[in-house]
Amino acid sequence: MTDIISDTAPAPGLRGFSWRRWRNRKIASPGFQAWASRFFLTRGHSRREGQRLFDLVSGFVYSQVLTAVVELDLLEAICDAPETATDLGNSRGIAPDRMEALCQAATGLGLFERVGGGYQLSPLGAALVGAPGVTDMIRHHHVFYRDLEDPVALLRGEKDTELAHFWPYVFGAGAAESPEIAERYSKLMADSQTMVAEETLRSVSFDGITHLLDVGGGTGAFLAAVGAAHSGMKMTLFDLPAVIPAAEARFRDLGMSGRTTVIGGSFRDDPLPQGADAISLIRVCFDHADDTVRALMARIHDALPPGGRFIVSEPMGGGVKPERSGDAYFAFYCMAMQTGKVRSQARIAQMMREAGFEGVEMPTTRRPYVTSVVTARKPGAT
Repeated sequence: MTDIISDTAPAPGLRGFSWRRWRNRKIASPGFQAWASRFFLTRGHSRREGQRLFDLVSGFVYSQVLTAVVELDLLEAICDAPETATDLGNSRGIAPDRMEALCQAATGLGLFERVGGGYQLSPLGAALVGAPGVTDMIRHHHVFYRDLEDPVALLRGEKDTELAHFWPYVFGAGAAESPEIAERYSKLMADSQTMVAEETLRSVSFDGITHLLDVGGGTGAFLAAVGAAHSGMKMTLFDLPAVIPAAEARFRDLGMSGRTTVIGGSFRDDPLPQGADAISLIRVCFDHADDTVRALMARIHDALPPGGRFIVSEPMGGGVKPERSGDAYFAFYCMAMQTGKVRSQARIAQMMREAGFEGVEMPTTRRPYVTSVVTARKPGAT
């Protein structure tokens, strides 16, 4: 079990950074770069670092190539057999030479493969087809792109971001009462919850849990996965009233209605349902500010019996070792939502302890870019 409670480390004195100053000045020198690209011991590293730098510079173009591939439904079109750029362009109203440019770009990014005179999906492209909800997220990104158009304004808090209006539930129950709005964001969340549920079930043992309460459970995608893996478990879903009909329909269609209770309410304003010996927050904490999360964890502590278990699963940052998915993508996504933040496992663990939990564990997930997990229990009998 990892037991880190702080993401901060004492800053070394200025002398400790002297070698970094020397290193950075040396690498920044055009003359050194030219030499390193020729010298046989450094040219391989120089080439790789140059490619990494160029990928950072041009990444926004790569993401738009991906968007075009998804919007034009090219993934399914070339999954089973190769197609020529001419045929793909003619069927989609795009000039053959421009479709050729798109297919070449997608091939360069590893999504397509050249087969004879045409193009077919690569293994990476096929994996994209099979990843639940990813293509929907790509289609949704046009909103995020506009919020990031001026990243400095976003950082200064000067933008009225579109994502803040796309996810109104994070501002409270009253902001998300429209069934149309609830359906829009619930579908996007439910699709992504499939992979989150897979990783959570791999990383956390649910043995011994008789009744699981999922707070902020949306339309029940996570509980449905847990229920399928643990047929004897009783389950309760608690979320805003606007999403309750879809959750009830999901459990009814899966034949789980007899052991599942669906309750509408806001964890900000309404009491949490009682009787569960485990409570989960799946992709909930990072939607909300520290004060909201602290208050929610305190209420979860009060709602659990002694020995009751608490499970948090969501994308997390790397803390003292920042990483791309949590500290770049999800951190800026939360910033554009104008509420919440990405926290590291260590930070979530610290907040759990502050709420009175013990036995905190931070298991490793196989796909941390999908989700990370922190668990704890309420002191007392087990």
